[in-house]
Amino acid sequence: MQKVRSTCKQYEKERMIVMMKTEVKTSLYETDYQMWLEKILVHLRVGDFTNIDIENLIEEIEDLGKSEKHAVASYLMRLCEHLLKVKYWESERENCLRGWEAEIANFRLQIQRRLKSSPSLKNYLQDNFLVEYGNGRKIFLKASGLEANLIPEQPCFTLEEALEEDWLPGQPE
Repeated sequence: MQKVRSTCKQYEKERMIVMMKTEVKTSLYETDYQMWLEKILVHLRVGDFTNIDIENLIEEIEDLGKSEKHAVASYLMRLCEHLLKVKYWESERENCLRGWEAEIANFRLQIQRRLKSSPSLKNYLQDNFLVEYGNGRKIFLKASGLEANLIPEQPCFTLEEALEEDWLPGQPE
């Protein structure tokens, strides 16, 4: 009976230690994110996996992937918007073309930079091209004031053309 009590007390003590460590890990994550990151890196580098705030680390890793996807989607949407400006916004083309071309080059470079470090994002771009074209089209229509029926709902260029360094859409006939 005495042995059972000491085992239970030991179990409770260990449980409290784990809970306290979890509270410290979580509170540092919530109160000083940069310090939390530094401590996580130290623990990882020395192979001390028992003192890692695993729940928040998993969440951070998931968020990294989401933010990269969000970034390439945003750049693709803006790229489509500006390609539509070049193709359809005749009244502003003469004054704005140079700026639009600079923006197009910037969006392409940003996308290429991310694809270089994460080539699998190309699949994500292909899967979301129609959605981001649609979003870019909405922004273009809002900015230009043109009638929606003048701008195709389906892309008038491919993803490959949009990403090609020197390609620009021709003006409508």
